[in-house]
Amino acid sequence: MKLGSWAPWLPLASLTSTALAAAHNPDLTTIHEAGRCAIRGHCGSQSLFGSSLPCPDNGLAEEPEDEVRDQLVALCGDQWSDSKVCCTGEQIDSLQSNLQKAQNIIAACPACKTNFFDLFCTFTCSPDQSLFVNVTATVPKGDKFLVTQLDHLVSDEYGEGFYDSCKDVKFGATGGKAMAFIGGGAKNYTQFLKYLGDKKPFLGSPFQIDFPRPGKERFPGMDTVVHDAKPCNSSDERYKCACVDCEASCPALPAVTETQECNVGLLPCLSFGVIVVYAVFITLLVLAVSGHAVAAKNRKSKNERLQLLQDAGPADDDEEGDLIHRSGFVDKPTRQYILNTYCDRAFSKLARTCARFPAITIVSSILVVGLLSLGWIRFAVETDPVKLWVAPDSAAAQEKQFFDTNFGPFFRAEMAFLVNDTHPSGPGPVLSYDTLRWWFDVERRVAVQKSLDNGYTLDDVCYKPTGEACVIQSVTQYFSGSFDQLDPKEWAEQIQDCVDTPVNCLPDFGQPLAIERLLGGYNYSSEPITEAEALITTWVVKNYNAGEPELERAEEWEVSLERLLLDIQHEAKERGLRLSFTTESSLEQELNKNTNTDAKIVVVSYIVMFIYASLALGSTTVTGGMIMRNPAAALVQSKFLLGVVGILIVLMSVAASVGLFAAAGVKATLIIAEVIPFLVLAVGVDNIFLIVHEFERVNISHADEPVSDRVGRALGRMGPSILLSASTETVAFALGAAVGMPAVRNFAAYAAGAVFINALLQVTMFVSILALNQERVEAGRADCLPCLKLKQGMDSSMPNGYGGAAFSGIEEEGWLSRFVRKQYAPTILGNKMRVAIMTVFLGFFAAGIALLPEVQLGLDQRIAVPRDSYLVNYFNDLYDYFGAGPPVYFVTRGVNATARVHQQELCGRFSTCKEFSLANILEQERKRPEISYISDATASWVDDYLGWLNPDLDSCCVEKDGSTCFSDRQPAWNVSLYGMPEGQEFVEYMERWLDSPTTQDCPLAGQAPYADAVVVDEKHLTTPATHFRTAHTALRSQEDFIDAYAAARRIANTINEKNPGLDVFPYSKFYIFFDQYASIVRLSTALVGTALAFILVITSTLLGSIATGIVVTITVAMIVVDIVGTMALANVSLNAVSLVNIIICVGIGVEFCAHIARAFTIPSTSILERAPAVFRGKEARAWAALVNVGGSVFSGITITKLLGVFVLAFTRSRIFEIYYFRVWLALVVWAALHALVFLPVALSFFGGRGYVDPESDGGLEQDLASRRYRALLPEEEYDSDDY
Repeated sequence: MKLGSWAPWLPLASLTSTALAAAHNPDLTTIHEAGRCAIRGHCGSQSLFGSSLPCPDNGLAEEPEDEVRDQLVALCGDQWSDSKVCCTGEQIDSLQSNLQKAQNIIAACPACKTNFFDLFCTFTCSPDQSLFVNVTATVPKGDKFLVTQLDHLVSDEYGEGFYDSCKDVKFGATGGKAMAFIGGGAKNYTQFLKYLGDKKPFLGSPFQIDFPRPGKERFPGMDTVVHDAKPCNSSDERYKCACVDCEASCPALPAVTETQECNVGLLPCLSFGVIVVYAVFITLLVLAVSGHAVAAKNRKSKNERLQLLQDAGPADDDEEGDLIHRSGFVDKPTRQYILNTYCDRAFSKLARTCARFPAITIVSSILVVGLLSLGWIRFAVETDPVKLWVAPDSAAAQEKQFFDTNFGPFFRAEMAFLVNDTHPSGPGPVLSYDTLRWWFDVERRVAVQKSLDNGYTLDDVCYKPTGEACVIQSVTQYFSGSFDQLDPKEWAEQIQDCVDTPVNCLPDFGQPLAIERLLGGYNYSSEPITEAEALITTWVVKNYNAGEPELERAEEWEVSLERLLLDIQHEAKERGLRLSFTTESSLEQELNKNTNTDAKIVVVSYIVMFIYASLALGSTTVTGGMIMRNPAAALVQSKFLLGVVGILIVLMSVAASVGLFAAAGVKATLIIAEVIPFLVLAVGVDNIFLIVHEFERVNISHADEPVSDRVGRALGRMGPSILLSASTETVAFALGAAVGMPAVRNFAAYAAGAVFINALLQVTMFVSILALNQERVEAGRADCLPCLKLKQGMDSSMPNGYGGAAFSGIEEEGWLSRFVRKQYAPTILGNKMRVAIMTVFLGFFAAGIALLPEVQLGLDQRIAVPRDSYLVNYFNDLYDYFGAGPPVYFVTRGVNATARVHQQELCGRFSTCKEFSLANILEQERKRPEISYISDATASWVDDYLGWLNPDLDSCCVEKDGSTCFSDRQPAWNVSLYGMPEGQEFVEYMERWLDSPTTQDCPLAGQAPYADAVVVDEKHLTTPATHFRTAHTALRSQEDFIDAYAAARRIANTINEKNPGLDVFPYSKFYIFFDQYASIVRLSTALVGTALAFILVITSTLLGSIATGIVVTITVAMIVVDIVGTMALANVSLNAVSLVNIIICVGIGVEFCAHIARAFTIPSTSILERAPAVFRGKEARAWAALVNVGGSVFSGITITKLLGVFVLAFTRSRIFEIYYFRVWLALVVWAALHALVFLPVALSFFGGRGYVDPESDGGLEQDLASRRYRALLPEEEYDSDDY
């Protein structure tokens, strides 16, 4: 344990003149008058190692010798040039030695230094000493007496002024307050004076000095003689202190205009406004419905009265009118949309060609996919979080690169928490003598632990600022890691003393240890260290850039450290304690474990979807009844192999997209590997279901046509719908490629490519396979075994052998299609139900908008690791017990600090520093931590360097001949910077300063605190890069980290604005990960808004109706808003991962809606004419859209996605459970509800005009096809009331 004698008052009280012999009684202070002393001289000590104590001496003051006077004047000032004194030369020697120690701490503030010197110079040498000093206790020693206690009168005014001048003074690079060293952390002047006078052998005054309040009654004949303490903001430049040391000298920073949250009561204004608007809407709706009901009732009553006055009309007329009313042709679309017609013919032609030449189409597709997949040779996965989430051209990335290049990568921190919270009664104190003995041994084992491969130890990899000792932040380092220095009974007091005065217990690496980094779980200011619930140790390891061999050495040692600490966890458990820890490599290792777990769950999810999709496709023509009546026919009609091929096409599109972009050098990410197949499967399966279901209808209505023509008709009908969804999705995803964030940009590129390629393969390769499959069915060959021909599976009564059980009646339509046609569609399109649906969904939308402000930003690291990871406890302990914030550096870029003008823009401790210099601004920001998130004083290298040159600090800058630097310089060293080094001289002295070891005698030396803080260009005489170090407040949540980063940006901008010659930016290790949150809300809004704009343009163009395009766009917007609102309720924060999911939501939302919208705009004539008579116009087309594609949307995409999403619920990964399971479940539910419930209703109200299907021209062929279809339906299904 290092006990530095920092207290300058130590032997000051013993500085008196020659002892007076006293035969029997001490010469107490019996006479109090001017010109008379109270103590004088050294009269010995009470013990062998004790300090000398003064003798009582009430004699007269004397004239000193000339040499003594010169010495006194040089030390205490010109006011001592012509007065008598109560001190001798040996006293002045001791006084100078001890005041020099104080000056090392307080020299930066001239007022504090002057007041300190005045107090003790007057106490020691004043000729009127007896007026303010009264000896109250002595002890005999030989023929002399030693003073052991006295009263020293100091006026309240002087005491308060003295304290005020010193209370804010900072101490060197530590940024600690000088008051902690010279005043024991005093909070007022009485505590300050008490600390100065308390008897503390070895660490303070050798005798008791009391500072009672002056008073004539208590102290007759006595008075104070020191007056007018110099204020730190004195108008006299000789005494004025800098802003960093004197709050009164600081300029007032402009107030920070914080974004005030608008609230109405407990509700945000947005939420309140939405509620009000929705309430008004509901009120108007109720009034409208009520008015309509009253009007309808009145009309009915009137009609009934009129009916009584008339005779019943002819029955024939009624029947005729009813038939006309029921006719579906009244509101049937009559015009074709030319773009749709062109697309229909193009897709029909494409399908016929592919169906006629299936081999060429399939082989060509496989070859193209194979060629694209060659790019897998260059496939690479990006796992570096920095390269994933930060745009390489962003300010944060460039600043990190600048910092790492000039100062080296930020240190690697290995941290451990020893916590006492395992008892049922709750957390308790962690420190005990036995626990400390064990923990000292743990740190010893860490120090000697060798890595397996090369035997590296901590000494080989640690950070050594002085070149000798490793930086270890731990309570053990107060005692240099030696347990023998702890006393079994006084150990708590020893640690408490070090905590109170850390400069007296410097570790081997020379920098004081802040208690906030060593202990936690107790009140640092009011509770003793024995109440601490957590013991914290940090081993600081030197970091290197990727690829450097030293980095591999550090990582190898960290593996051995992890292994050791895992063993020590068991030892801690045996002691009733808990150990949590991390190494720099831990997070990446645990994330990889998470990824491996996720991969298994994702694969299972895909398999479930594959199986369902394959089986569901076969169920379109295979039912339970068919299997029971004709198993052979069921085997023929099955489409399991077709489903498998469809899924393989999805995988082929993913492989081709990955290969294409890998060849282009776009690295994949784990998000791409886990999400893209899921996404493309959602789109691909839906399209497959639509094509197959439409093909089944064409098989019925045009069963006598060749297979190629039927396939052409099916794709002609569904191709434009696929084009609509694929184009909007591709554009929506491609927009993300414009984002600078690599993870989002790469995902968007891969997703857009996969969706586009998948659509191409589906309208070519899948169509060819569909034609082959149909030929297999009509040839009576078994599914999965096409070489096996089953005669029982054919029916000669139908053309081309196509028939049998599939056309026996109800089975052909399927229960889902029949349910949609008979129950679901008529129900939701009823007038009352439509109003209710619009009301409810607008309510959902309003709630989603109201919840938008509640979505939090960030990604808690505890979510990113597996549930059972040892890092979970570490992150919990970090937030709960670590009382210090992360260090933050304000970095200067290209600033020439050798020039005076830039020195003045940087410095803070000199009188000519700019009012809003970097140091002054940071000091002022430190005083409002609730806004700035800055807690520590700034380690200003320029101030400490120039202060190091002060010749008064005779142990700091020393020339080769032993003389003090600047001792004979003209002009002399001064606080105005006039005549201080510039250019070449600045660089030469700086290099000496950076090599100068930091010691107790010279705490301003630069080796330990600033060795890597300044980059010096000797050739060009400049400083291209420097940094000023401070620290954030303790950050305990994602919101704190985000706000701290924003505050640092604001501070740097202020510095640059106030100092045009500076280029300053903030840097902390975590900034690179939180840079995204500065723009993620704006980015998310822009991406979604732009995507919606493209959706509006594309849908309006391809559907030929702006109104329908608007309805689709609004529906997709409602889906996204409701999903984001659900994120707020489900505690899913907004970050890069959820931003990717929001982009997915836009794409999948379009997929859900596009097919419904197109089936509404271009209705199938054969379905439209079957619409119930109660539906006319838009209502009839909405009904036809649901009947046509509603079942496919539900069974194809909704059920497929639900099955896949539910599997994700079983993941061990919290990030997958929160950011994928919750968001995707919300996506499927909201998208399905909006597409299948809200959209048809909205289209029935606000949809645009409809167009004639080119494949349904209304001619003889179509009429016969329609009749053929109806003939296949059983009598009970053909209800004249409906048709």
